[in-house]
Amino acid sequence: MGGIPHDKYEPKKGFETWLDRRLPIGRLVYDTLMIPTPKNLNWMWIWGIVLTFCLFLQIITGIILVMHYTPHVDHAFDSVEHIMRDVNGGWAIRYIHANGASLFFIAVYMHIFRGLYYGSYKEPREITWIIGMLIYLAMMATAFMGYVLPWGQMSFWGATVITGLFGAVPFVGESLQTWLLGGPAVDNATLTRFFSLHYLLPFVILGLVVTHIWAFHTTGNNNPTGVEVRRTSQEDAEKDTLPFFPYFVIKDLVALAIILAIFAAIVGFIPNYLGHPDNYIEADPLVTPAHIVPEWYFLPFYAILRAFTADVWVVQFASFVSGGIIDAKFFGVLAMFGAIAVMALAPWLDTSSVRSGRYRPQFKWWFALLVLDFFVLTWVGAKPAEQPYSTISLIGSTYWFAYFLVILPLLGITETPNETPKTIEEDWNKKVRESEVKESSSKGGVPSNGGIYEPAE
Repeated sequence: MGGIPHDKYEPKKGFETWLDRRLPIGRLVYDTLMIPTPKNLNWMWIWGIVLTFCLFLQIITGIILVMHYTPHVDHAFDSVEHIMRDVNGGWAIRYIHANGASLFFIAVYMHIFRGLYYGSYKEPREITWIIGMLIYLAMMATAFMGYVLPWGQMSFWGATVITGLFGAVPFVGESLQTWLLGGPAVDNATLTRFFSLHYLLPFVILGLVVTHIWAFHTTGNNNPTGVEVRRTSQEDAEKDTLPFFPYFVIKDLVALAIILAIFAAIVGFIPNYLGHPDNYIEADPLVTPAHIVPEWYFLPFYAILRAFTADVWVVQFASFVSGGIIDAKFFGVLAMFGAIAVMALAPWLDTSSVRSGRYRPQFKWWFALLVLDFFVLTWVGAKPAEQPYSTISLIGSTYWFAYFLVILPLLGITETPNETPKTIEEDWNKKVRESEVKESSSKGGVPSNGGIYEPAE
């Protein structure tokens, strides 16, 4: 944690000293594991290790699948069936990879919303937040391209619809779409390009993850209070922090074990629950599915994409001002990517001086509506583009943008936050005192000191 005094790595053996002078791997591992971490982190801080595990899980299972996959329109679907039926353990590897993507996105959405609630994007962690959003975009691109590879009906038509969005870009849209597809339509060139990028992008994500970890190790971890660790002296820092190992490592591993137990049950008993049955039909350019939907983790932004139709006044206004350049299709594309952009701009849109939502009474209600809005958009994104779903999508999309562009800036001016702890130690002592009182009450007595917690000297 940048600027906080802590024990330095001292090689103890001859080989360690020799290696440390030439390649300080031991020093790097030690500084990573023993980094001082705010002692009051709660269970919402477990998603980092889940995301790291998911990344390596996807890379390893992906490499194994590549050994048996054929990236050609005439053989891709059959090669997936070959993996499922003929390769030893192939069904398990494929289901782990497919459901691993869902676990990856569940963890990243929990990670993002935790950051939004506790203000982890605020100074001095703006760059950390931006890198995190770049990771999210790379994940979306990787998942989309991976969804095309089985070459089922939903793979083919999903690729057709999504790549068609690039054609809506004024002036360069047609050329951009042709370049992306490798031709005039979704075909073999598209499949090979998507296969190459799907294999490459996880390693780009890995590089961004390393940079992300480096960034928050430099600025230090945020915590539920939003109060920074004291850097005045080593004694004060030690009162606010604990070493990452073993305290938080053990907590993270316990959480990971519980999550993996649930994940294993899903892979073993309902592996296709989050998939689409049409993707078990080989791609046919002559047969269009009745309802084309992407994977569930794209649904909120897919709903936003479809919400802004030609009869919406803001689309009509944008078309009038731009002289017809911005039509409904292009406006939907701008809205979809804009919904992600406004999250990335949260460090500058949130004007409150208080970092953590725990001490912002009005913010809690608006944030709860944002979370509800996310679930509503996910639900409505899977529905047909008809009433009443179109209206619900428009209302949900409007609130999404209003939250970031209007509510967050205004709350910083109008809201009166509650008093925050002066230090992490103060918050920690309060939690300990409450825990002792609760424990004593459950035993029918009172703490020996009358309920007043006195920290050890």
